[in-house]
Amino acid sequence: MKRTVFLFAVLAMAISCKEDKKSMANPNTEQMEKVMAIHDEVMPKMGIIGKLVAELKPKVDSTEMGIHYEKAMKDLQASHQSMMDWMRGFGDRFDSDEILNGKALTEQKQKWLDEEEVKVKALKEEINSSIERAQAVLKKQD
Repeated sequence: MKRTVFLFAVLAMAISCKEDKKSMANPNTEQMEKVMAIHDEVMPKMGIIGKLVAELKPKVDSTEMGIHYEKAMKDLQASHQSMMDWMRGFGDRFDSDEILNGKALTEQKQKWLDEEEVKVKALKEEINSSIERAQAVLKKQD
């Protein structure tokens, strides 16, 4: 019985130490998860952007309304390109272990992560705004 209690105590200590090591390895894991959560929230909107562009494209012409359609379409295309550029840049800065497994970041990479958090928040705003504007322009037509 004493041996069983001792083994449970050792196991509990080992788990506790492992968890402490994990949190000490990269105290900014939460920040990386937050950045990725924002990306994951807006990435599915790329499909919405594609559908809206397809809906706007045939309506573009030289009329006043056609010019509004073109502006909305170009805004959507720009936000789509911004997403592609952000993902490429983010992938160039961080490896999969840092992104997915909480690998500790160097001081430089931590600075980059701070920058990327600001960028992905701006990206989210750009994507959501371009979609809202396009939907509003299309709604005016109805």
